Amino acid sequence: MNRVLVANRGEIAVRIIRACKELGIETIAVYSDADQDGLHVHLADKSVSIGPAPSRKSYLNIEKLISVAIEERIDAIHPGYGFLAENDEFSDACARNHICFIGPSGDIIRKMGNKIQARKAAVEAGVPVVPGTNEKNSDVEEFARAAHEIGYPVLLKAAAAGGGRGMKVVFDERELRNFYQQTQAEAAAAFGDGTVYIEKYIQNARHVEVQVLFDHYGNGIHLGERDCSIQRRHQKLIEEAPSPVLDSKMREEMHAAALALAKSQNYTSAGTIEFVVDADSRKFYFIEMNTRVQVEHPVTEMLTGIDIVKEQLRIAEGHKLSIEQRDVQFMGHAIECRINAEDPFRGFMPMPGKIEHLHLPGGTGVRVDSHCYAGYSIPLYYDSLLGKLIVHGQDREEAIVRMLRALGEIDLKGIRTTVPFHERVLGNPDFRSGKYNTRWVEESFLHELNKPVEV
Repeated sequence: MNRVLVANRGEIAVRIIRACKELGIETIAVYSDADQDGLHVHLADKSVSIGPAPSRKSYLNIEKLISVAIEERIDAIHPGYGFLAENDEFSDACARNHICFIGPSGDIIRKMGNKIQARKAAVEAGVPVVPGTNEKNSDVEEFARAAHEIGYPVLLKAAAAGGGRGMKVVFDERELRNFYQQTQAEAAAAFGDGTVYIEKYIQNARHVEVQVLFDHYGNGIHLGERDCSIQRRHQKLIEEAPSPVLDSKMREEMHAAALALAKSQNYTSAGTIEFVVDADSRKFYFIEMNTRVQVEHPVTEMLTGIDIVKEQLRIAEGHKLSIEQRDVQFMGHAIECRINAEDPFRGFMPMPGKIEHLHLPGGTGVRVDSHCYAGYSIPLYYDSLLGKLIVHGQDREEAIVRMLRALGEIDLKGIRTTVPFHERVLGNPDFRSGKYNTRWVEESFLHELNKPVEV
């Protein structure tokens, strides 16, 4: 593998380019009209314009990306996360043109990207799943009967959903009937597939995911779990590892379940098996698999010292995993805060604009993954992620204190960010004690945003 096209933008494009450089691989960046001043454009060995700012005309344009790859004699394409990272047609297009797609095959993406098929695969692999439907339901009457058997509240979910979208909590049959067609229509508009199904809604839930790596020779390892329960509207905001909610027995069982599911699918590359933990019953259930590198992968890298993107590249080249399970060591505690260009005091309103001044934190155990710099203008067209602040400590308390110190060192002028939100979460007694769930931010915390930080 000599030349890799990075089919993405922002901080993940920068992350991939840096890993390639360390492996001696030449990189080709692509950029839209809105990203011509992007950091990834400057860091890559070569950059190619792929069209107008709207992503459907640039970063989601499969034909254009393949054309650039052929013209530039690319060996492989790394899709990052988002955009085309879990698009089976993109993976198939790479295969047809003899370009290595750094990720699993289109068949695997199709199967695991469909939540109903993924549930079936989990059941076949002996992995527990949330009580729900594993078949397409043809009408609302079937849904009503199934929901009655499962017990309310339930989640109406799009089979092709992703990124926290395509879900609706319903608390009784009246709501189920009211939202059934609406959810189908929204799923069809957002994902091109109107298929929906239902799952039991676990009210006191923790969101915990396991990172796995598999090569083309059947070798697979897990890199431990991440707790992603600090969420707003099903979008992750803070992640940490290890999870404070798991005991040793549950941790061992969850890791084994993740490996069993990935192995049963002959999975290759980096992947994440996501679970919901019922904090009341102390049981965990499979919810979905992400067939790509995750936004929060640096948490695991800080905990284990293993470069996940480099492992992806080596696997794609045909190498065996460079490490075995017995070599993986989990050291201390790591936390990641997603820093977004949003105003947390105004309903997390997006705040695009020009960064007039920027000073980023440093010191022992601090990592910043970002594409931003002083003078950079944040485009209107894409997500609001400015970067990720990741810290490592000897234990959870040290990691929290270190994160608060690092957040306090951020000096960014020109736009508002979510830094104050993170400071208040990390200073909150519920977070410090680990007593929170996926609904905690919206139901218990947001009203405290105007209170002073407790350190």
